[in-house]
Amino acid sequence: MEEQKTILVVDDERTVRDFLQRILEKSGYGVVTAVNGLEALDKISKLDVSLVLLDIVMPDLGGFDVLELMPQNRSIPVIMLSGMRDETTRVATLGLGADDYIEKPFSIGELLTRIQVKLRRSKSSS
Repeated sequence: MEEQKTILVVDDERTVRDFLQRILEKSGYGVVTAVNGLEALDKISKLDVSLVLLDIVMPDLGGFDVLELMPQNRSIPVIMLSGMRDETTRVATLGLGADDYIEKPFSIGELLTRIQVKLRRSKSSS
């Protein structure tokens, strides 16, 4: 039996965190949440996180900062979730090390499929 994967949901909007937590738990994932980048980095350093869903615009420390401050040797996939729709932002996040970028609002089916793909790829490369 495969161990449960834990996803860290980082978003300053409580409704988004709660919604994603419900969907992900229904899909069999463990979920931890963070309200900003500082809390996210703390949880990444202390917990066994399999994947991070990361918002860009947050107080204290945003998603770009989190990407820059995450350990370079990390093998944790990061999917950015953002309402920003411009190509410059998408290219910048991918250039900083994000593994994927999904615009809000997003399809739950697409999000879950992208998560599965990232987890499968990270498992096969470890």
